[in-house]
Amino acid sequence: MKSGVECEYFILNPEGTAVSDPADLQPKPCYDQQALMRRYDMVAEICDHMQALGWGPYQNDHEDANGQFEMNWDYTDALTTADRHSFFKYMVKTVAENYGFRATFMPKPLPSLTGNGCHAHISVWNNDGQTNLMEDANGELGLSELAYHFIGGLLKHATSITAVTNPVVNSFKRINAPRTTSGATWSPNTVTYSGNNRTHMIRIPDTDRIEVRLADGAANPYLLQAVLLVQDYGVWKIKLPLVRDWTSTCMQKATK
Repeated sequence: MKSGVECEYFILNPEGTAVSDPADLQPKPCYDQQALMRRYDMVAEICDHMQALGWGPYQNDHEDANGQFEMNWDYTDALTTADRHSFFKYMVKTVAENYGFRATFMPKPLPSLTGNGCHAHISVWNNDGQTNLMEDANGELGLSELAYHFIGGLLKHATSITAVTNPVVNSFKRINAPRTTSGATWSPNTVTYSGNNRTHMIRIPDTDRIEVRLADGAANPYLLQAVLLVQDYGVWKIKLPLVRDWTSTCMQKATK
């Protein structure tokens, strides 16, 4: 299995009680370039460290909440991703302290703002790591039958998986959160999958992988990869019917 993680975090004041940037006040601040530039030096330093370590960083952005950021690097084998995930959290917190801030990956540090997710992008490969077994040009949404068995296993065991993906009480303040100041939570509250729709537990963003959006910043990096990897074994007989209504969202369904 190869995987990549998207680690969201907040840059807070030294006391950890509010966002560090008093000018970060947009009601819908996702991809706010001005807010990103006001923290450019810190974000760029972290990115430079990732580049020097050979991680292949390729995206840095301001996320959906005020004071919230995300940095992405190349996917690789599950163990290496876990190593990098663990060190990334340490690195971000250390660099933030050097700038006089406090960084946190806590699932829901500020009640009115969107929480910190840790979305995992997963693909299953053959033993030599050269062939992606989730791809099928003739399959629904470009995924193979094996990929849908993998999805089926995750959905079947979703409740149990939360012991790892959402391990603390604060985790459930994120996945069961009311609508935030931005108008969305971007975290799942039902066990569902869909196409390119970020309100479901599992998203199919492309023809070569799936995204599991359940996990948050409190998840142990190694246990997270392990609980996803275990779906490689013993779940291929589970076959879920394909979701046809790709346009509806969990939040819309919840209001009906």
